[in-house]
Amino acid sequence: MADAFEQVRDIIVDLLGVAPEEVTPEARFREDLKADSLDLVELIMTFEEKFGVQISDEDAQKITTVGQAVEYVSQFLKE
Repeated sequence: MADAFEQVRDIIVDLLGVAPEEVTPEARFREDLKADSLDLVELIMTFEEKFGVQISDEDAQKITTVGQAVEYVSQFLKE
């Protein structure tokens, strides 16, 4: 899961322009990382491309923290 966290963190740092230390599992995309709706769409699309998954709109709405994003993509990573 640490590897997934690092990959997700790198994507978030790149797309949102936040400092790596701000990206914690508890960090909320909107409130803590100041992501707007377009940022969230870009993040979901990048996660889908990077991890080879399809994230439904319903699931995407449930992913509100970095930790939730890591948990979601981790289930698709090959061990």
